[in-house]
Amino acid sequence: MSKYTILFNSQSDNRKGEAEAKQLDALLNGDDLTYIDVHNQDKKTVISGLQVDEKLIIAGGDGTLNHFINDTDGMDIRNEVYFYPTGTGNDFLASVGEEKGKLIPLNSFLENLPTVTVNGKDYKFINGVGYGIDGYCCEVGDKIRETSDKPINYTSIAIKGLLFHFKPVNAKVTVDGKVHRFKKVWLAPTMFGRFYGGGMIPTPDQKREDGTISTMVYHGCGKLKALMLFPSIFKGEHVKHNEVVTVFKGHHVRVEFDRPTALQIDGETIIGVTSYTAKI
Repeated sequence: MSKYTILFNSQSDNRKGEAEAKQLDALLNGDDLTYIDVHNQDKKTVISGLQVDEKLIIAGGDGTLNHFINDTDGMDIRNEVYFYPTGTGNDFLASVGEEKGKLIPLNSFLENLPTVTVNGKDYKFINGVGYGIDGYCCEVGDKIRETSDKPINYTSIAIKGLLFHFKPVNAKVTVDGKVHRFKKVWLAPTMFGRFYGGGMIPTPDQKREDGTISTMVYHGCGKLKALMLFPSIFKGEHVKHNEVVTVFKGHHVRVEFDRPTALQIDGETIIGVTSYTAKI
């Protein structure tokens, strides 16, 4: 019999976090399971109290995983760590080619993660940093979630944003010291994994094992063309349109917009951002 400590956020996935985590009762039937709600709990204190032979499970989605990575940054975790994906979508799951319903060994994925600096604060990320219409979608989704427990339709938010609400920006993108300037920028994400935003594939050739990050700039077009090509990002086919899509690969990227715009890190939103720096 193995002993597992399971960390979950009761507020995640429209407050279904606990119920979804406890699906592990069936998967690990016969093992010793301890559930801990980390919504208002210090993760470092919990992990420091574990015995070396105890196994740790992170149950949740991309946001829960991102919080775990950043809240435990600097810790030497010697326990076996697993990810149990729950919720309606999981970009990390898609990126590593796994399926729901099983435990994913996580320790190797926690090593050598990239860092993004926003408003003077550093964050680790495991999927990607979204800036532009994707950050706008997260900002609007967060506001809807405050007043409703219904699932958020991010596709609908993106379409309305492209047509009416989100205005493209001018951007300066510096990759490993080389400066590039763009007008009418709709998206400028930097990726470590391949998937973000609920299944979008902005940089199809990105491989986390290469030790690099990739930045995609979607630029130079009006709202109707931006809307027409937008669905192709979910298949990674947008990169064929090199007249409006430019992809960079490197180790140090700085993206600067000419007006404040929402940004998301593994789905977690920061509003009013004028620039970010990502490095690995």
